[in-house]
Amino acid sequence: MDATKAVQNYLNKMVSEVTGMKVLLMDAETTAIISMVMTQTQLLQREVYLIDRIDNAQREKMRHLKCICFVRPTGEAVQALIEELRDPRYGDYYLYFSNTLKKSDIERLAEVDEYEVVREVQEYYADFLAIQPELFHLNVSAPTNPLFVENLSTWDTKTFSRVTEGILAMLLALKKKPLIRYEKSSALAKKLASELSYQMQQEGPLFDFRRPDTSPILLIMDRRNDPVTPLLLQWTYQAMVHELIGITNGRVDLSGLPDVRPEMKEVVLNPEQDSFYRKSMYLNMGDLGGNIKSYVDEYQTKHKSSAQVESITDMKKFVEDYPEFRKLSGNVTKHVTLVGELSRQVGRGHLMEVGELEQSLAVNDSHTQDLKTLKGVVERPDVPDDAKVRLVLLYALRYEKAQGNATPALLDALARSGVSDKKIALVGHVLQYAGADQRLGEDLFSNQTAFSRTKNIFKGLQGVENVYTQHVPHLVETLQECIKGKLRDTLYPFVEGSTRDKPQDIIVFIIGGATYAEAHEVNKLNTANPAVRIVLGGTSVHNSHSFLKEAAESVSRWGSAASGKKHTGGNSSPPPPDRLRSAKIS
Repeated sequence: MDATKAVQNYLNKMVSEVTGMKVLLMDAETTAIISMVMTQTQLLQREVYLIDRIDNAQREKMRHLKCICFVRPTGEAVQALIEELRDPRYGDYYLYFSNTLKKSDIERLAEVDEYEVVREVQEYYADFLAIQPELFHLNVSAPTNPLFVENLSTWDTKTFSRVTEGILAMLLALKKKPLIRYEKSSALAKKLASELSYQMQQEGPLFDFRRPDTSPILLIMDRRNDPVTPLLLQWTYQAMVHELIGITNGRVDLSGLPDVRPEMKEVVLNPEQDSFYRKSMYLNMGDLGGNIKSYVDEYQTKHKSSAQVESITDMKKFVEDYPEFRKLSGNVTKHVTLVGELSRQVGRGHLMEVGELEQSLAVNDSHTQDLKTLKGVVERPDVPDDAKVRLVLLYALRYEKAQGNATPALLDALARSGVSDKKIALVGHVLQYAGADQRLGEDLFSNQTAFSRTKNIFKGLQGVENVYTQHVPHLVETLQECIKGKLRDTLYPFVEGSTRDKPQDIIVFIIGGATYAEAHEVNKLNTANPAVRIVLGGTSVHNSHSFLKEAAESVSRWGSAASGKKHTGGNSSPPPPDRLRSAKIS
C-alpha cells in the first residue's frame, strides 16, 4: 500500500494514454493533488506543454492541442466543463474525474458536446492528497470545511460528503474492500463508518477486488480522543518544520523570515522529489545537522576550502560566503536555510525548556512539581505566548479532574503576563472540544508513568541541545493491538462482520486531522512489522496552530447554533465565554 504511487499511477495513465502535444486543465483541488506527486518537468516529459485552470476564462484557443481535464466531480467543475464544451478551445477532450460521476452529469456533458470533441470520460480515483507513501489527507478543516454543525455528534453535511468521497476514493485507489472498525466513543466516527459500509455495498462492482487471505482493516478514529499529540513540540525534521514554520501542500513559505534570499522565499519539501529530505525527514535536529554538514564537508574537500564549519551558524555563513556552492547545491542550501531557521526559533523561544516541560505534562503524573515549573515559565517574558498557552492546555487536559486543579489560577497568570484574551480563551475551547467528558474512551493519560523518563541526546553539530521525546501518541497503542489481532470490540466495534485474524493491511483515518508525529510512528511500525502495511490518513495534517484554530472554530459554531437552536444529542455543552478565567473549568 502506497498512497503516493496510487495517485501517480492514475496520473501516468492519464498523460501517457493521450498521445501528442496536450494541455492539462484542473480545478483548485486537483491542482493540489497533482502538485504533491508530479513536477512540471515530469509532465513536460510526457508532452504536457501547458497547465491551466478550468475556471480561467482568459485561456487562448489552441485547436492543435489535445486537452486532458482532471477535476473533482463537483457541481462547479461540471458546470465549468459544460461552458468549455459549448465553445471548445482545444481539438480533443479527455475528461477524467477524481471520483464517481453522477449519471445525470454524464448526460448533461453528452448533450452539450455538439462539436463532438469529447473522446473519453473516465473515473480515476485520485481524490486525496498523498504526502508520502504512508500518509494522505483530504485538505478539510475549519473554517472553510467545518466538521461539526451544532455539537460534537452532528457532522456538517458538506464536509461529511467530502470525507466519505475521499476515503472511498482512497480505498478504490489502493484496491481494498476492508472491514470497517471505528472508535465507539465518537458519534462522528460511527456515522462515517456506517456510511462508508453502505456506499461500498451500493458500489458493489467497483469494490469487486480479489479476496485477500486476511481482510484489510479500515480503522476510523477521532482526533478529540487524543488532543495531546498535536499540542506537543516535535523534534524530528518534518514535524518540526510544520510546527515552527508550516508546510502547506508540500510547500514552505519562508518569505516572512529575516534575511531570506529571494530564491528561498518559498521552498518545496517533497520526499518523492528530494532524496535528502526523504532520508532526513524523520531525523532529529542533531542527526539532521550532521547529514547537512557532511554535504558541506564534501564540497570543501572538492574545492579545497579551509572555512571552519562546526555549527549551524557556521554552515549558514559558509553558504552565504560561497555563492558558487549555492548554485551547485541548491537543495542543500534549502535545507541549511530551514535548519538554520528552526535552530533560531528554538534558541529565541527557549523551546528546549518548553519541550521538556511539555513532555513531563504529557507523560508523568507529578502535579506539584509540574505546576511549580509551569508557573515559573508562564511568568517569563522570553517564552512565546503560544508556548505558554500550549503548556497551560496540557496541564488543563492532564489535571482536568484532579483535586487541586489550578487551571483558573494559571489562566489569571497568563493574563498578567500579557497573553491576549483570544489566546487565553483557547484553553476553555479545547476543553470543550476534547476534554475528559468529550473523550469518553480509554483514559488518554492512563499508564503513561510506565514510560521511563529518558533523555535522547542529539549527536552531531555543536549548538544542538538535548531534548526529551517520551510521549507516544494514542494511535500507537491502538495500532499495536490491531496488528496483534487483539483490538477490543468493545472499544472499536466492527460495522459488519468481524475477524480475529492478524491484518496485513491497515488504513487508519483520523477525523479532525492526523499529525506528522503520528506518520513517523506509522513509518516505524511498518519498518518493525514487515508483514504489515499501514497507511495513515486524516481530514487534514495538523500542527498546534491549526489544531487550536479548528477547536476554536468548532466551539464558536456550537455557540452560534445554541443561540438559535437547542442542542440535541451527543455529549456537547455550551461553549465557554470568550475569556474563561474562572473556576468553571474543573
